[in-house]
Amino acid sequence: MFQSWIQFKLFLFTQLPSAWFAGLSVSEFNPERCKITIAYSWRTKNPFRSIYFACLSMAAELASGALAYWHSQKSPVKISMLVTHMEAQFVKKATGRIYFQCQDGNRIKEAIDRSIRENQPQECRTESVGINEQGEEVARFFITWSFKAKSNPSSEGIQ
Repeated sequence: MFQSWIQFKLFLFTQLPSAWFAGLSVSEFNPERCKITIAYSWRTKNPFRSIYFACLSMAAELASGALAYWHSQKSPVKISMLVTHMEAQFVKKATGRIYFQCQDGNRIKEAIDRSIRENQPQECRTESVGINEQGEEVARFFITWSFKAKSNPSSEGIQ
């Protein structure tokens, strides 16, 4: 997806400035799995000395969104993608460094392929789990993505 750390940070700065400001980073990526890191800092804190839930949401969304973006870019046709639903469960106070991992890359690819094959929007419910440095779950997010193959005007006979 990105050849270097600098390319990723530039992408965040230009396309997702809030994620850049919060200091999100990719600690692991392959087509099946993505792990995003967020740390407690003055940029992510809330008044209760933990990471603000909106910052946790950004990290959880990016864990599945990076996979969705990667698979949409690898698709033979242009794909539009959109978050249509999100649920969150907060289990433990989020302090220190939190790792959000999504392992739904194959399911995302299947939904994109189905949207192309059936020429209909397809939804895919993904799961991003946030784990602290002690290995304890702090939050679990369920993010539903909608994928739609964009029509190619030249293939529809438009002149």
